[in-house]
Amino acid sequence: MRHIPTLVIGAGQAGLAMSRCLRDRSVHHVVLERGSSPAPAWVNERWDSLRLLTPNWQSRLPGFAYGGPDPDGFMTMPEIAAFLSDYAQGAPLETGTTVRSVRAEGRGYRVETNRGDWLAQAVVMATGACRRAQVPACASAAPLAQITPLDYKSPAQLGRGGVLVVGASATGIQLAAEIAAAGHEVMLAAGHHIRMPRHYRGRDIQWWMDRTGTNHVTTDQIDDVDRARRVPSLQLTGSRAAQFTDLNALQAQGIEITGRLADIREGRAVFSGSLANACALSDLKMNRLLREIDAWAEIHAPDAGPPESFAPTLTPSSPRLSASLTDGRFRTILWATGYAPDFGWLDLPVFDRKGRLVHDDGHVAPGLYVLGLPFQRRRMSALIDGVGADAAEIADHLTETRLFRAA
Repeated sequence: MRHIPTLVIGAGQAGLAMSRCLRDRSVHHVVLERGSSPAPAWVNERWDSLRLLTPNWQSRLPGFAYGGPDPDGFMTMPEIAAFLSDYAQGAPLETGTTVRSVRAEGRGYRVETNRGDWLAQAVVMATGACRRAQVPACASAAPLAQITPLDYKSPAQLGRGGVLVVGASATGIQLAAEIAAAGHEVMLAAGHHIRMPRHYRGRDIQWWMDRTGTNHVTTDQIDDVDRARRVPSLQLTGSRAAQFTDLNALQAQGIEITGRLADIREGRAVFSGSLANACALSDLKMNRLLREIDAWAEIHAPDAGPPESFAPTLTPSSPRLSASLTDGRFRTILWATGYAPDFGWLDLPVFDRKGRLVHDDGHVAPGLYVLGLPFQRRRMSALIDGVGADAAEIADHLTETRLFRAA
């Protein structure tokens, strides 16, 4: 067994940011990574056409930032993998190391891996928020081929026939548009979602959210942290070509929009009748943010373009309430219903009754931390641009409470 002050589990952007912050504080540590290189999820668990949803200028990590020729562009997956590989230089990585269990032992934690055990005073779990796809229980009744975004690469892997895409956040709208453009009939079941323009008043929406402080809101500034952590991703794509990739754009492409998938029963998909209400709420949230931006711009960005207003989301007067899954129209269901972290290897009583990890701004238990979860400490915690501040806070807390010495 090897002894070490701190172990970091995962070498994606969160784990690498954590490593940099620990090195800056002279804390001896090792980063364990299951893959053969840093950030394997960006290569193996993303679809081929995906680009970052944040502009390149927003790819900022502790001691490192994008320095290429296109700050307003959006990196491809190979580009982000290369970006993180460069960032990993100097980090104490042990790749090909799969963590099998973490449990308390003495005043620290015993970490069992496929390459031997470690005993660490502190452990930072940075394995990401998208380790498994969330699929509803009704999927077991579906008489069709099924796929999740973690397995999807391109329309070429889908069989002939229509595709029912379930979920209308960033993933769902992107994949619905791509699959329809490839010639498949597509139906999109839309539940809770947030419509948003890619650019507004001449600037990227992320520029506005960064400058107005929207991205920097912290957990102590909101009333319902649990609800904030479950807010869906904005309906955005990594491209400046179109102002919107929303339900209106998808309908113009020929995609039929239905309400939330409520059940699969006797070979039929059953949809909620609340599509109009979901779309109205989405428009309300979008417009509320845009008006906040307008108020800020009036004082701080007088050179910005004029305020813009957008037509509401169009919904059918009589939306479809069910569809046959056995008449040959649809051959595949794509579940774009969200992601969740995977802490199946964590052998500690730190979960709620729904199996979710309980933490306070990333603090799980004495000497045990988590990093990279949605709204972990601030709204942008799960973004490349936001994980660094959370890592620095954890590194400061760790050094102040554990009294680690330099290697």
